[in-house]
Amino acid sequence: MEILWAPWRGKYIRMSLAKQECIFCYHDGKKIIDINPSISNLILYKSSTSFIIMNKYPYINGHLMVVPYRHTSDILVLNEEEKLDIFRMIQFCVKLLKEVYNPVGFNVGINIGKVAGAGIDNHIHFHVVPRFEADHNFMSTISDTRVINFSLEETYRDLYEKISKLDLEL
Repeated sequence: MEILWAPWRGKYIRMSLAKQECIFCYHDGKKIIDINPSISNLILYKSSTSFIIMNKYPYINGHLMVVPYRHTSDILVLNEEEKLDIFRMIQFCVKLLKEVYNPVGFNVGINIGKVAGAGIDNHIHFHVVPRFEADHNFMSTISDTRVINFSLEETYRDLYEKISKLDLEL
């Protein structure tokens, strides 16, 4: 059995065991929606009812999430304004990732409930994952290991710099 040493995940595990606070609503004891976009919270952009945040444990570089401000795990309770805003933010993520990384495809999805694979099942969120021709390389094939090529900080800087230059209107 291969062992992948990932001590940076320890903080996340301890936090989720120690607190029952929602990680999308709270960060270090503060409401995340009261914090301006910054590299410290990985928030890239805030709209009227949702925000774009980088996945702290990405599937691949550029793995983004669109999260409504309202704390709910039920997709059926989202109102019309929230649904429209969330979809616009998903489109904006695709536009942003095309500009910065030029992927050849995307996975866009949502896991509703723990049994459906939701790692954070108490606050609905939508994943936008860029896909590249070679993102399933030999490491995934022979050792069931993913390689993340750029740091979170570098990825954040690349994406945040481009956001200010992109037209939000689609």
